[in-house]
Amino acid sequence: MTTYLPGIAGPDPATVYASAARRLADAGFGPGDVVHVAEYVTATAPPDAREGFLDGHRAPVSVVPVAGFPDPGHRFAVDLTVHPGGGEAVAGGLLRIAGDLVHLPSVHTPTGAFRDQYTWCLERIGELLGHAGLGLDALVRTTDFTATATRAEYPRCGRPRRDLLGPVFPGAAGILVDTPVEAGAAVSLDALAARGPLRPVNPGWSRYDTLTYLPGVAAGDTLVMSGFGALDPESQLAVHEDDLPAQAAFVYDNIDLVAAGATVTRLLEYVTPAAVADYPRLAAARAERYPHAAVTSVVCSALLRPQFLIEVVPTAVLA
Repeated sequence: MTTYLPGIAGPDPATVYASAARRLADAGFGPGDVVHVAEYVTATAPPDAREGFLDGHRAPVSVVPVAGFPDPGHRFAVDLTVHPGGGEAVAGGLLRIAGDLVHLPSVHTPTGAFRDQYTWCLERIGELLGHAGLGLDALVRTTDFTATATRAEYPRCGRPRRDLLGPVFPGAAGILVDTPVEAGAAVSLDALAARGPLRPVNPGWSRYDTLTYLPGVAAGDTLVMSGFGALDPESQLAVHEDDLPAQAAFVYDNIDLVAAGATVTRLLEYVTPAAVADYPRLAAARAERYPHAAVTSVVCSALLRPQFLIEVVPTAVLA
């Protein structure tokens, strides 16, 4: 069974990976069980800390530049996805298949205009999935990282998504990060795919009838969900402006509508700089509502709706 470890943050990569090794061992796993590594960085991280942690094991890596962390003393974080035996290695570990899910590295290019880069990222993900005998129709979630300055251009990603994805559109999250993963890269794309049939999950929100993503996609016993902000799914208006606890409660309520009894096992929470001071107020309510969820918390530059203070990207296990 795939296990998500809570995010581990600290002042530098060496310290964080040392903590990650202890956390991994405490959970009964070793480096060879890792199927995905996500690094959240405020500066370029040297690869030797990661390579030393993995000890020769190869797993897909997503690198996400962020504005910071809820604790101002932290500069680097990782979260780990693990599966006994490391799942099935594809292309020498460039991809790893664990249960029904296919884990990939993040992709980006510094060449071209925004929509061209977005298209390239999707096509590159398609090439990677080809190593596993799959295509873009296997995607269950995409997370794109773009800059605040490109917010006006963001709707341009709709056309390549409509042209290349589906028939079951994946979930999606859109996060604004003002430090690119590479100079010139206007977008970085992280993706998750699955083998076997995909089932769309929607509690009845009509807005998704015209969008290129779904609130949730079920693959086997896993429910992969989109990122949720404080957006009324019917009126499409942002709600609870300037009130982080109210936004978070609204987001969690909508997650529960999509999960519909599934057990939430992972929460990735992106908070804006304006939300950091109030963020500790969410801990008790979140732990009570999602006692089995591994939580990773990072500070992004902003979110696609300027009113949003938080976006939550959940994963759940179906009963």
